[in-house]
Amino acid sequence: MAGQTATSKTSTETHEIKLAHSPDSDDAFMFYALATHKLSTPGYKYTHVLSDIQSLNEAALAETYDVTALSFAAYPGLRDKYILLDCGASFGENYGPIVVAANAMKSKDLAGKRVAVPGLKTTAYLTLKLFEPNFEPVVTPFDKILEAVKNQIVDAGLLIHEGQLLFPQLGLHRVLDLGVWWHEQTGMPLPLGGNAVRRALGPEVGRHIARTIRDSVEYGLEHREEALNYAMQFARDMETELADKFIGMYVNKWTLGYGERGKRAVTGLIERGTQAGLLPGPATVEFLSEV
Repeated sequence: MAGQTATSKTSTETHEIKLAHSPDSDDAFMFYALATHKLSTPGYKYTHVLSDIQSLNEAALAETYDVTALSFAAYPGLRDKYILLDCGASFGENYGPIVVAANAMKSKDLAGKRVAVPGLKTTAYLTLKLFEPNFEPVVTPFDKILEAVKNQIVDAGLLIHEGQLLFPQLGLHRVLDLGVWWHEQTGMPLPLGGNAVRRALGPEVGRHIARTIRDSVEYGLEHREEALNYAMQFARDMETELADKFIGMYVNKWTLGYGERGKRAVTGLIERGTQAGLLPGPATVEFLSEV
C-alpha cells in the first residue's frame, strides 16, 4: 500500500495515492488540475475516487483512502487515523446548509419534527443538533432530500451541496440557514468539510500532498472558465451561472488555506459539539503544519 512504501520511495518509483472526494461541481473544480494532469506530480500517481460525504466519513474509519474529504464533525472519531491538511476545506461565510419545508415553518417549530438529513456524521447534522437537539433525523441520500421534502415524506429536509440553491425551483420554503445562525452565534464562518491524510503516510508525504492540492485549487481559481467547464459534468441540475455561484461559495480563499481564523472556527465547532455531548472528546484539533 502507499502508506507502507511512500516514505521510502526512490526517484524512479511511482506510488499511487488514493484520493477520495465528493462527486460535486465544487470538488471537481478544486481537483480539476490534478485530475486532468495539469500539474506535475513526480513520484506520485493520484487515483481519484468519487463518493458521497457520508460514505467517505465511514470509509475513513477503515483508512480506505490515503487522502479523503471528510466532514469536520467526523474528524474527532478519525483523529487517530488521519490528520487535517491546511487546504482544500469548505467554509460557509454567513451561509451554509439550509433546512427547508414544503410549507412555511418557523425554525422554532423544528422540535419534534421528522427531518431528512444527509448523514449522522455530517457537519450539517451536527450544526442542526446544536441549534435544535430535539428532532427525529431521517437519514436520506443527500440528492434525494429535496424530493422527500416536496413529497412530504418528511416534515423538513437538511440540504447540502447544490440543494442549497435549487430548493426555490421546487417551491420549497427556507426554514433556517445554519451558516447564518452560526455566524450570529460565533461571528465565525461555518467549517463544513476538509481534506485529511492518513497519518501512516508520514508528515513529509502529507505535506507534499497538501502542496499538490493547494496547487490544484490555485490553478482552478486562476483558470476559472476551463475549470468551470470541467466541473459542469458534476453540476446536477444546475445551469452554468448557478454552478459558478455554487463553486464560488465553496472554493475560495478558505480553500487555499485556513489561516488562523479558519483554524479557530474548526476548533470552535469541535469544542461546541464536544461540550454538547455530540462528539467524542477530547475537543482538540490537529492540523499538519507546513514545517
